[in-house]
Amino acid sequence: MMKARKKKSRLKYLLISCIMVMLFTPLYLYFAYDVLELKSEFPHLTVNADESVEVNVRTGKPSHWVDLKSVSKSVKWAIILSEDWAFYQHQGLDVEQIKVALSEMVEDKRFRGASTITQQMVKNVYLAHSPALWRKIQEILLAQKVEHVLSKDRILEIYLNSIEYGPGIYGIKAASQHYFRKHPSELKAREGAFLAMLLPSPRRYYVSFKRKQMTAFAKLRVKAILKKMRQGKIITQDQYESELNRKFIWEY
Repeated sequence: MMKARKKKSRLKYLLISCIMVMLFTPLYLYFAYDVLELKSEFPHLTVNADESVEVNVRTGKPSHWVDLKSVSKSVKWAIILSEDWAFYQHQGLDVEQIKVALSEMVEDKRFRGASTITQQMVKNVYLAHSPALWRKIQEILLAQKVEHVLSKDRILEIYLNSIEYGPGIYGIKAASQHYFRKHPSELKAREGAFLAMLLPSPRRYYVSFKRKQMTAFAKLRVKAILKKMRQGKIITQDQYESELNRKFIWEY
């Protein structure tokens, strides 16, 4: 009887300890990152031989950096409308998209991330090597913190300059040069839509460029993004029709 009580007591304390760890570890990590540094400092990217990337935040604008005002309207809005259409309205967390993702998980037994641009930016700069479960919790907490200290445009600028666009291709400047031999300020709507199409899984969707021919999925996705741009009045109907028929320099 005494042994049973001791065992039950140990289990109780173990459970309480686990709960305390789960509650306080994310809070500790929330305060461990000084996101205020991103107001005046920059993520410096180092691409390793295995095409992974190391990120260090420090002063001095890195050579790969492009100011948001130097990114064409087309690529900026193609990515926003594709990745996080409510970016300028939410406070780092899109509750409606989370509800949709949970509904899809229940109905279709599949799960999609529903991460906002702010969450993705935080992950790329601070949390790339964190375990998946803890990373998601940290993303949510740090995204709230970031939204309180940085402007939306600064968040977007950091995001565009730090995300992966293909194997070993990080930042909007490298992506523009690699795929189109252009500066980000020169990108047209279909080029922006192509870069946006890559983002959910850039290494997987890189196949279109590798084969020099758009896959069926890529064609449908680019068309859908262009349609969103037309509906959002980023491009006109004439521009929409023109961009649909235009080919990239590498397409057969």
